[in-house]
Amino acid sequence: DEEEDYMSDLFIKQDVRPGLPMVRRVKEAIQKEEKQKEANEKNRQKSIKEEEKERRELVLKSALGNENKGFALLQKMGYKSGQALGKSGEGIVEPIPLNIKTGRSGLGHEELKKRKAEEKLENYRQKLHMKKQANEQAADQFRIRFKTKQEERKMEGDLRKSQRACQQLDMQKDIDVPKETWFWIEPEEEDKKDEEDKEDECTSSDLSVSEKLQILTAYLRQEHFYCMWCGTTYEDSEDLSSNCPGDSAADHD
Repeated sequence: DEEEDYMSDLFIKQDVRPGLPMVRRVKEAIQKEEKQKEANEKNRQKSIKEEEKERRELVLKSALGNENKGFALLQKMGYKSGQALGKSGEGIVEPIPLNIKTGRSGLGHEELKKRKAEEKLENYRQKLHMKKQANEQAADQFRIRFKTKQEERKMEGDLRKSQRACQQLDMQKDIDVPKETWFWIEPEEEDKKDEEDKEDECTSSDLSVSEKLQILTAYLRQEHFYCMWCGTTYEDSEDLSSNCPGDSAADHD
């Protein structure tokens, strides 16, 4: 692949007409470049490490011969090539492979790196587990808050129903003033549609909504023999106790 002389006949005879396809010229240039690379690769001098690696692989691939003292001693004790070690042949057949150390790191460095990688992976798994637990706890707390809010809204609705029933029953008995101010719903507050205003109405006293509902329910049963859950006014206390399931929504479910 010597460089062509531009004064030689071979160079002059080359077809350089304008009609020559460009693809052919490019292809010839690429082939020439590949041949040059192959020649450079063959002429390149191998490094010491590469030569050592090739010699080591060649030796490891070749079986031990009679010139090896250890192998000669085994043969004297009755060992045959390809036979397993041990008196009854339960030992290994192939020699223990060599673990060649090629790097410049100290002894135990690879084990240390492996241990650190395992610790890092374990820490990452623990973080994922803790994050998962935190997400689950947050979801549980949200469900509890949501359920509690729903129960509070239901009790507030039941309280308003009880207040309306109490007002109607009291008026039927010509009771002009409720026993407690919050036993009735004032007319201007009854028509309010804003839920926030209704919540303020139920929390205007020191008593909680559940306490108010319990007190008002007991008053309706004792004074009017009325069960808000059944929506029925009974004849007397005996009729109420015998026909009404209980004094709470859970008893009527």
